[in-house]
This record gives sequence, structure tokens and C-alpha cells, in this order.
Amino acid sequence: MNFFRGVISGQAAGPQPSGAETIQKLCDRVASSTLLEDRRDAVRALKSLSKKYRMEVGTQAMDHLINILQTDRSDSEILGYALDTLYNVICNDEEEEQDESEDENAQKQADDLSLQFTDTFIQDPEHVTLLLTLLEEFDFHVRWPGVKLLTALLKNQGPQIQGIILVSPMGVSRLMDLLADSREVIRNDGLLLLQQLTKGNAAIQKIVAFENAFERLLDIITEEGSSDGGIVVEDCLLLLLNLLKNNSSNQNFFKEGSYIQRMKPWFEVGDDNSGWSAQKVTNLHLMLQLVRVMVSPVNSPGATASCQKSMFQCGLLQQLCTILMATGVPADILTETINTVSEVIRGSQVNQDYFASVNAPSNPPRPAIVVLLMSMVNERQPFVLRCAVLYCFQCFLYKNQKGQGEIVATLLPSTIDANSISAGQLLCGGLFSADSLSNWCAAVALAHALQDNLTQKEQLLRVQLATSLGKPPVSLLQQCTNILSQGDKIVRRGSKVQTRVGLLMLLCTWISNCPIAVTHFLHNQENVPFLTAQISENLGEDERLVQGLCALLLGICIYYNDNSLENYTKEKLKQLIEKRIGKENFVEKLGFITKHELYSRAAQKPQPVFPSPEQMLFDHEFTKLVKELEGVITKAVHKSSEEEKKEEEVKKTLEQHDNIVTQYKELIREQDAQLQELKEQVASMTSQNEQLQATITQQQSQIQQHKDQYNILKLKLAKENQGQSNSQGDGSQVNGLQTEELTQLREEVEELRKQHSLLQTQLSDKDALISSLKSGAAQTAEGPAGGSDNTELLQELEALRSQVQSQSTEIGQLKMERQDLLRRAEAGSSDTLPSSDSSLDAAKMAELESRLGAQTSEMERLKAEVKNLSESRAELEKQLDSTTSTVAILQTEKEKLQTDVQESKKEQDDLLMLLADQDQKITSLKKRLKDLGETVEDEDDLDTRDQTDDDDEEDEDED
Repeated sequence: MNFFRGVISGQAAGPQPSGAETIQKLCDRVASSTLLEDRRDAVRALKSLSKKYRMEVGTQAMDHLINILQTDRSDSEILGYALDTLYNVICNDEEEEQDESEDENAQKQADDLSLQFTDTFIQDPEHVTLLLTLLEEFDFHVRWPGVKLLTALLKNQGPQIQGIILVSPMGVSRLMDLLADSREVIRNDGLLLLQQLTKGNAAIQKIVAFENAFERLLDIITEEGSSDGGIVVEDCLLLLLNLLKNNSSNQNFFKEGSYIQRMKPWFEVGDDNSGWSAQKVTNLHLMLQLVRVMVSPVNSPGATASCQKSMFQCGLLQQLCTILMATGVPADILTETINTVSEVIRGSQVNQDYFASVNAPSNPPRPAIVVLLMSMVNERQPFVLRCAVLYCFQCFLYKNQKGQGEIVATLLPSTIDANSISAGQLLCGGLFSADSLSNWCAAVALAHALQDNLTQKEQLLRVQLATSLGKPPVSLLQQCTNILSQGDKIVRRGSKVQTRVGLLMLLCTWISNCPIAVTHFLHNQENVPFLTAQISENLGEDERLVQGLCALLLGICIYYNDNSLENYTKEKLKQLIEKRIGKENFVEKLGFITKHELYSRAAQKPQPVFPSPEQMLFDHEFTKLVKELEGVITKAVHKSSEEEKKEEEVKKTLEQHDNIVTQYKELIREQDAQLQELKEQVASMTSQNEQLQATITQQQSQIQQHKDQYNILKLKLAKENQGQSNSQGDGSQVNGLQTEELTQLREEVEELRKQHSLLQTQLSDKDALISSLKSGAAQTAEGPAGGSDNTELLQELEALRSQVQSQSTEIGQLKMERQDLLRRAEAGSSDTLPSSDSSLDAAKMAELESRLGAQTSEMERLKAEVKNLSESRAELEKQLDSTTSTVAILQTEKEKLQTDVQESKKEQDDLLMLLADQDQKITSLKKRLKDLGETVEDEDDLDTRDQTDDDDEEDEDED
């Protein structure tokens, strides 16, 4: 310390100690001092020297500083000094100015020192655990330097520190608490710490996500002003990107937690889009990247589709489309928004349909697709913007046959509108423009409209183009081949490699898997000679790619050839290759496509990303087509005619086999349906059988009850007969009792008669049900399956039938016994009752018989009414059937008339197009005659002359 006193006092103090000696003394003082104040002063001095003498402090004092962290936990001030010193030693930020020549060497030395001291610190993992424990201290002077030190350690040796924190109990949770700190500087540095912690470690990313990180980060972004916020918003977004990128678990958690809905307010951009700050542009860039992470094509298809659905439902896609069509948005934000919308709609039919309905706020309104295509074919637009529009168009058409049909329809003659610009017109204009990049983009875009869609490939063959005045129109396919093969001004424009590659990719995509298009292509006599000439020439490196694509196009003509053209059958084309090119040479030229560097780059991901326009040669979907066709074309070229015949025979045999298998499958389906129907019938009959069993059980109980009543009556009659024989003298009393018993007996007999009639009705119903079940069982027994079940069911029905018959026998016996009982009762009453009682009984019987007759006549009348109603119902059903058939006939006639009307409209459209073409030709011919000096009268002059002649004739008639 004498050195410092000498410097302060300005007096000479002898030889001055070096920095290393001073640091050594301070380290000794830290290690040996017993007073806390002395140790604190020494650590403070080490902190002040740690930047200038970084090497010496790190080498000599690190162990002492770590010891301070372990022993002096009660004093926050010395802890803060020790952590600051360690941070200055380990952090590699160079603050002192260096010469430009020394910058690189100084930075390298600083990095080496940082790695060296970091390795020294983490040799014992307990040091990192100790640092995590110190972060729990709330004191600002301990917590803040601790956060900075751990961040520096992660920057230098991230994977090792991540492994230590991962196995430390509650390690990640302690770091997550930093986001809840009320002091912004600690919270913000905590964000930087978590950014370093979550880099490249999926396990830590999952733990951080499940520690409620998404909720906290989104709250901070909202509090800081979303896209208008500062650097803190940027840090939060970078941390969110770390958590979600390439982590399907966290992405699913983010979606399931409804956090996608909270992203919508980020993109609410106002009408005034002037004067965007650089920070806002950066924030919005990161927000758009966050959306793209959720719907990236590299994610699993199910997860991507689910996120796309959520973004449409919460209105996020609509908000992005609003930015897309807004004015004043910076170009880089607009480009990134186009790329984001592209991936939100890619492969999602609902989102693609919505995007097709979006209109730009122009007058008149134009579809967003048309506005974007205008930018794509405009050579004055930035290159990255044109690439983004192409990607958007490709994503719109990806797995979207409806959209493909709408784009191709804008090129067909019946749908062209001369008053508006369509997507088809823009693509054709770009295809034949002077800008080679527009040629390539338009060709690739048109190829995507034909991707995996045979219908649209055939429809596009109908497109006719008017090349020049006075010449007949040519097809689009022919015009593409003309640009490749002819030698006029158009070809010199198209002779650029980029233009020719684009056209060849379009032609290969167009005619692949479409024999009709192959026939149209081969029908032009100039195409095959041009392709063979191109392939056989020895050209430069750039032209070898064109040769390879020409070989691919010729190979497609062989592989998908239906031999409809006699001059260009498969065999003749192969002979032509063998004579003019050579099979080995052909295969070598074909293989050059996949060996090209730009081919490998395009095959990696769907988005077209190129460093410069000249390197924009291959399309991602086209690389898939080349990979699919290269092998089969090579085999097709090397095959002989005999092998092809054998393959065709094998194909025919396989087709026949497939037809037989299909027939058997249909037969099995029919049998399965019949079996299912029979099973349902058996189940229904089983349930009916159970119902019958229950009914029989109920009837058996009723019969048993009737037997008991019958036995009671027999006992009563026996007692009465015994009483008549034993007590002749007590006639009046016995007669009185017998009269009451006879009345009761008659009532019971009447009740028995009603129950008997009810049983008879139930018995007849059962007979009808059993007969219907027997007929159904007979039909079921004729089916292909279920024979054993039906036999058992028939046996059960026969047993049931026998039980019913036995019951009917018992009922008949009871009936006979009841009649015998009635006769005996009437005989007894006539012997014992006086004449007055018998007359009363006779009157009652007569009254009962009259009531019975009235009820019988009423029943006959009701039966007649039921019969009449049944006949009228049958008549109404016949009328309903005839009305239904009449309605069906009228409906068929209506559909036929609608079809005729549609055909008539189509013919009228074609006639109108022909008339328009004819009028144009007549106008051009008149113009040429006028130019040649001939007098040509216009239609207006002829009309005037006719009118004058008519007036003259009228005047003559009046005279």
C-alpha cells in the first residue's frame, strides 16, 4: 500500500511494485485478514485492478474470490465486489481502444483468456451451484452481478453450464424468478441470461416453458408496448424463438395454452405507417418469425394444420393480410409478411380460400393474388420481394386443386375478361417478357398450377395465344417450345440459361403423367430434332444443365408415351436416342441435373431463397419430380422391346388379377351386408321370443289362477249338494243362502267368460306372430350364413308352439267343465228356487242377451267402418305413389333442361368469341386495304347510303 500512498502524496517512494506484486499482496490480505473490513477493502482493490490486470487477477485471485463467496455469505457488499471481479475476469468485452491492426489479435487473446478462466471456474460444478444459490439473494449488489457472471459463463461454455444447471435442484426455477423481479435492470439481464441458457438445449427449453415462461414473456411484451416497445420486447421475442424453434413439445404447449390468440394485437398497424423506428421494424420482424415457427413446413403436418386453424379462427391471418395490402409499410416488413402469410395458408384449404377472397383497397378492387403477381413480374421490384411473392403463390396452390383450377381458368378463352387484369394474363406476360427472372418466376408459378393435377394439364392445352397480327393463334405449349427452338428475336431473349431452364421445368411438369400432353408435344415435328440436337452437342458448363433438362423432357416423352403417333412411338424414340445420342451419353446428361450445386440447395426447403437472381435456377417441387423420374426414365431407355412387351403382359395380368380381386371384394362386401342384416333379424327375433316367453309365463299364471277359482267353485257346489240332501226341512233358509251363492257364481262365470275371450284373442295373436316368425326363419335359413342360429331359433319356436297348444287344450277342458257347471247350477236353481225367482233370472238373462246382441251389432258396424277406412287409405297411398312418380319425372326433365341451358350458354360464349375474332380480322383487313389505297366503306357509310336510298324511293312513290 506504500505504492499507493506515494502516488497520492506525490513523493518518491523508491522502486514501485509491479501489478503482479500488488495483486499478490492483495490476495494474501484476502486470505489472511481476520477482519471483514480488511478483506472487503482488498476485494474492492482487486475489483479496481481486474480490468487492467485481468490475467494477473484471474490467475492469482480466483480461488480466493470463490472462497469469499462460500464463507462471507452474510455480507452482501463483499459478495458484490467478488462477483464483479469474477465477471471482469471472465467476460471478454474489450473496452480499451486498440489499433486497427491489433484488434483481431487482441480480441483473440481476450477470448482465449475468457475460455481459460471459465474452465478454471467450472472445474468444480459446485461453484456453479453456489452461484445459483447466491441468485436467491434479493440484495441488488449481489443479484445483479451474479446474473451478469452466469450469463458470461454461459456465453463461453454454454453446454457445460447447461448440464450443471439441469442437474441442479430447482436450478431453472431460480433463474425464472428473475423475470418477476421488480427492478427492471435485473429483469432485463435475466432475459439475456435465459436466452443463453435455452440455446440448443431442448430439455431446458421444456422446463422453462412449463415454468410459465410464455405467460410472463407475453405479459412483459404487452406492458412494454408490443411492437412499439424497446429493446426489452426484442429480448423477449428472441427468448420465445429459442423456446419454440425446433421444439414440437413447446409448440404444442403454446398452442394448447391459447397463446396464439394473444399474438393478434401485435400486428394491429394503423393507417399512418410513415416513420417506423428501427426498433419497431426489428420487433415486427421477430414477431413474424415467431408466427412462422409455429407453421413452418418442417413441423409435423398435424401440428402445422392445427396452428393454421387457430390463426384463422382468432383473426391473425386476417390481420396479416391487412398489413399485406396496407400502404406505407417498409419493404423488408412487407417481404417478411408475405413469407409469413405464405406459410400460414400452405396446405390449409380454409386459409387458402380466405386468401383467394382478399381484395386490395384499390379502385376498382383487385384480388390480392393479382396485385402480388404484378409485383413478381415487375423487374423494378426488389429481388427478395419477388421471391417472397413467388413463394406465396406456390403456397396458395400447394395441395389446392380448387385454386389451381381458378388460376388455369383465367387463361381459357371462355373466361377472359378484356376489362380487367387476371392472374393468367400476368403469368403469360411474365413468361414471354424480356426479363429472364420474370420468365423463370412465371414458368415456375404456372408449373405449380399444374402440379399433380391431370385435369388442369389437359385444360391448359386449350389455351391459344395471338403472337402477331395476321397470323393464326398458337397454343401455349407450342409457344413455349417455339421460344426454345426457333432463332428469331424472341429466342435470343430466351436463350439465357435462366429463361430456358424455367421453360424446360414448366414443360417437364406439364407433360409428365399426361399422355395427351405428350402427344401434343410430339405432334410438332420440330421438337424432337431440337431436343436430340441439344443433348448431343458438346457445350459449356452452363449449357450442360440445359442439356440435362432436355434429356429429362425427352425421357418423359418416352415414359408417358401412349404410342398414338406412329412416327414417335416409344421404340422409335429409343432407337433415335441410340443412333443420335447414345444411351450412355443420354443417361450421363440426365444425371447432371442432380449433381448441380443449385439443385441440392433448392431440394432442402420449399421457400425459394437465393443470394442473387443468377442462382435462381431450380424449384423445390421440381427437384422432387426429377428424383421421382430419373430412375424410371433410365430404365425405360435401356429396356428392349421384348422386355416392354413382357412388362405390358405382366401389367395386363396384374390388372386382370386386380379386377378379380375387386369382384371378390365386392362379393365379400355384399355377403357382409347380408350377414349383418341376418344378424339384425336374428336379434329382432330373439327379442320377440323373449317377449313371447314373458307373455306365456303371464298366461300360465292366469290359467293357474283360473284353476284355483274352478276348484273353489267345485267345492262350493259339493257343499251345496250335501246341504240339500241333509236339511230338507230348513228349505227357506237354505234357499236364501243358495240364491246368494248362485248370484256370486253367475258373476264369477261371467268373469270367466271375459277372461276366456281375452285368452282366445291373445292366442290368435300368438298364432299369427308364430306363423310370421316361421316364415322369417325360413327366409333366413336360405342365406349364406347363420344356419345353426336359425335352426336353434326354429326349435325354440316349435317348443313354444307346443306349449301354446297344450295351454289351448287346457282352456278347452276348462270351458267344458264351466259349461257343465252352468248346466248343473241352472238345474239346481230350477229345483230349489220359487217361480218368482226363476222369472227374475229369466228376465235378467233376456236383458243380458239383448245387451250382448246390441254389442255384437255395434262390433259389426265398427268392423265395416274399419274396412271402409282401410280401402280409402289404400286409395290415398296409390294416389301418393302416382304423385311421387310424377314429381320424379318432372325433376328429371328440369335437370335435363338446366343442362341444355348450360350447354347453350357455353356455345353462345364460344360464338361470341368467334365473332369478336372475326370482327378484329375484318377491321385489320379493312385497315390494310386502306393502307394499300383501296376505297373501303365503313358500316356507318353503308347504313347512311341505305337510308338515303330508302328516302329517295319514298319520294318517288309520293310523286
